[in-house]
Amino acid sequence: MILVVTGTGTGVGKTIVTAAVAANAVARGERVAVLKPAQTGVGPADAGDLAEVERLVPGVTTRELARYPDPLAPLTAARRAGAVPVTPAEAADVATKLATDHDLVLVEGAGGLLVRFTDEGTLAEVAALLDAPVLVVAAAGLGTLNHSALTVEALRAHGLTCAGVVVGAWPAEPDLAARHNIADLPVVTGVPLLGALPDGAATLPVGEFAELARHTLAPALGGGWHTPQA
Repeated sequence: MILVVTGTGTGVGKTIVTAAVAANAVARGERVAVLKPAQTGVGPADAGDLAEVERLVPGVTTRELARYPDPLAPLTAARRAGAVPVTPAEAADVATKLATDHDLVLVEGAGGLLVRFTDEGTLAEVAALLDAPVLVVAAAGLGTLNHSALTVEALRAHGLTCAGVVVGAWPAEPDLAARHNIADLPVVTGVPLLGALPDGAATLPVGEFAELARHTLAPALGGGWHTPQA
């Protein structure tokens, strides 16, 4: 199976959610690969998103196709670096090859769904080429209902299937907006809420992270979802 992971924006927790989904699959004995087509905002020797996934989920296969130093959209960052951008076709080809010897391939995008890899290609095109469902990672607080609804609407406009929404960083002390958003997200998006990972989950040791993934993602993502307590 191939699952594409996108976000409603930058910094919403795509990588930690990707790692949690991977951890649940590894716990079931599945072979898992995580593909990051383009990593921005890191230098050649810097640890990127995949280093975090590798630390939290030992045994997972990771692939990064390109990295660019400027913290910008992949196409813009590639141009500033004088590098050739990664195309959606290249990303889809690598994901397809990984799927031949892995039970689950997770393709983590950069930023949001319509951030450009090339002049005309976005993560939506990658998902379309793969005919893969897309998991949306959202923020918890004010504004997330609009951002999430727009992302799901864009998926539908591209003929793509939305697997559901996961809150990437549920606060220890959720405010009024967050407490209402957790109930309103599935209503305004029309897709299921599939979990909410606590803020700071990335700092946990491997064993604790695996346990957290089981308890904060829904059965559709290999866990036993329960509503976070305010």
